[in-house]
Amino acid sequence: METRPSLWSLVSPVNQNAHVTPSLMQRECAKFSGKGALTVTGKIRLAIPPHFLHHLSWTRQMMNVMKGLYCRAVSDAEPKFVIQEMTLPDVLTSHQVRVQVKACGLSPLDFKLLRDVGMQRDLIPVGREVAGVVLQVGPKVTFFQPEDEVVGILPLDSSFSGLCEVIDTDEYYLVQKPEKLSSVCVAGVLRDGLCAYSALHTHARMAAGHTLLVTDGASSFGLMCIQLACYHGAKVLTTSHSPQNHTFLEQLRPSVGVQDPLVARVIPVYNSSSDLLSVVMEETGGLGVDIVVDSGVHLHEEEEEVESEEKKLLPHKHDIISVLGVGGHWVTSHQDLQLDPPDCRLLYLKSASVSFLNPEVWTASSSQQGRYLHILKDIVEKMSSGVLRPQPEEAVPLYEATVAMETVQRHPKKKAVVQL
Repeated sequence: METRPSLWSLVSPVNQNAHVTPSLMQRECAKFSGKGALTVTGKIRLAIPPHFLHHLSWTRQMMNVMKGLYCRAVSDAEPKFVIQEMTLPDVLTSHQVRVQVKACGLSPLDFKLLRDVGMQRDLIPVGREVAGVVLQVGPKVTFFQPEDEVVGILPLDSSFSGLCEVIDTDEYYLVQKPEKLSSVCVAGVLRDGLCAYSALHTHARMAAGHTLLVTDGASSFGLMCIQLACYHGAKVLTTSHSPQNHTFLEQLRPSVGVQDPLVARVIPVYNSSSDLLSVVMEETGGLGVDIVVDSGVHLHEEEEEVESEEKKLLPHKHDIISVLGVGGHWVTSHQDLQLDPPDCRLLYLKSASVSFLNPEVWTASSSQQGRYLHILKDIVEKMSSGVLRPQPEEAVPLYEATVAMETVQRHPKKKAVVQL
């Protein structure tokens, strides 16, 4: 039996109002009705059989159905990741942009944060750092037009998974992607770039001449902090968690200019041979550092007996406070940081401050939307110019996304990026 083509297949899915000639429509209708069913009386009027209309409607609906990766939060310890269908709306709202996703970065889900902000859903979208091409824009969109390459982070309340082939989002969450910057590269490290920028500029107010301590400098987040700090003229100290990471950090050089090491001192903490406090004080002439950016801390000494090897390499909170100089800033990623009265007293004597790094505030609140877009734009421009050079991540295919996300959820420091 001859397969009947769909009239809708002749119309571009990007623009459903695309021009179709009367003769073309007449031929297609004839295939379904057995005769030419087209009359022209000033305007085009179609006499289309009912079964063809049903077929056309069904085809159009199927074109708007996208599959994405979602999390069914059975428990925080054992989340279940499932493929779920999502239907695109027929019409975009005023400031929405429809994007064809080219690459999507995977980050661990923070179930506690979602509960705290009241976002408890049966299915939680997975994959929020996206890079792609604009297909269609809403009537009041001013930042973009079709075929623009864009990158951004979907908000917490987005109903779309970044692993859907096509998504809708507000234009205020996207920025232009430089042409020579690959989608896979930017999608994989955009969140870490945002964290580094927020830590150093928004919280610590970094300036040229400052001395900075970054823990675990070989991590994606740590590497972004090191490169951004060196670009702005800060002196950088960092810790290494393995011999391989130690060698990598010592060999870091800028992409342009004088090829001096980016890191002034790499402090190994994996063999317990280096005392963080004594090395930092030696390097700073006993003054301490202006800024500390951590990737987590120890709260109590007895925790070391039950924690994993990776967490045992984290510095103790008292060591971090001790290495701070007068007027120093400590930017922490530890959500449940507890400071005892002696810790607070030491911070008071140094007139030092503590800031909590939570990058989700940028998309959870619109109070500083313009500043957020400026940060995203600056990050992608610095990546394009070579100032920020993340370690390349090998993209995984879409059919491996579920396994990759399970790994990322179990090991939050691991990174994964999916190429669509």
